[in-house]
Amino acid sequence: MKALTPEELLGPLNDVEIKYAPRILYIEGDTSLLKTSPRVAVIGTRRPSVKGRMRAVRLTRLLVQNDSIIVSGIAEGIDTIAHRTAIEYSGRTIAVLGTALDQVYPAKNRSLQQEIMQKHLAITQFPSGWHIQRKNFPMRNRTMALIVDASIIIEAGEGSGTLSQGWEMLRLGKALYILKSVCEDLSLSWPRKMIDYGAIPLSDPEILLNDLPSSHDQDMFNVAL
Repeated sequence: MKALTPEELLGPLNDVEIKYAPRILYIEGDTSLLKTSPRVAVIGTRRPSVKGRMRAVRLTRLLVQNDSIIVSGIAEGIDTIAHRTAIEYSGRTIAVLGTALDQVYPAKNRSLQQEIMQKHLAITQFPSGWHIQRKNFPMRNRTMALIVDASIIIEAGEGSGTLSQGWEMLRLGKALYILKSVCEDLSLSWPRKMIDYGAIPLSDPEILLNDLPSSHDQDMFNVAL
């Protein structure tokens, strides 16, 4: 385990990033992943629908095939799907934890977290012995927003913890994508609010891949979201 400042890991930060960045980040794994772009957060509800699961797999696979680093928060649901899909398709992944490195939440992801720490990268702002509390996870989301180039919300209900990261991306002026299927759900008010502040409805992965700081294969675009 190493303890480094965000600037040591990410390079110079702007004034807004500095204001809200954690003082220290604790890391285990391959730190070169923080020097590799694009880093894309694939995030969403802990209880995804069948279609949400399928969309998470398809989009994560597409991103891996286009050399993106997959970032998520190792929670149940979409986060776990994103990490596991990245690994399955020989991609790289970063887990941003809401616990210390020597803790696991949820417990069922112990083996996944160990694999990520050994072969990929795990990051946390919480030192060993820190108590697991509800407030840790919005703080984790803020740190995840700091380290990524873009975030994609696959599926999330009203009041979902995922939304805190969405708002953080917008506050930092970073790209936030929301799947079009979510934007068209009239039972949800949050997508329209985020779109008003700059979030991008995503129906065509070409839009995403063109925006990311990486080359990509034109043949990969025919993926239904």
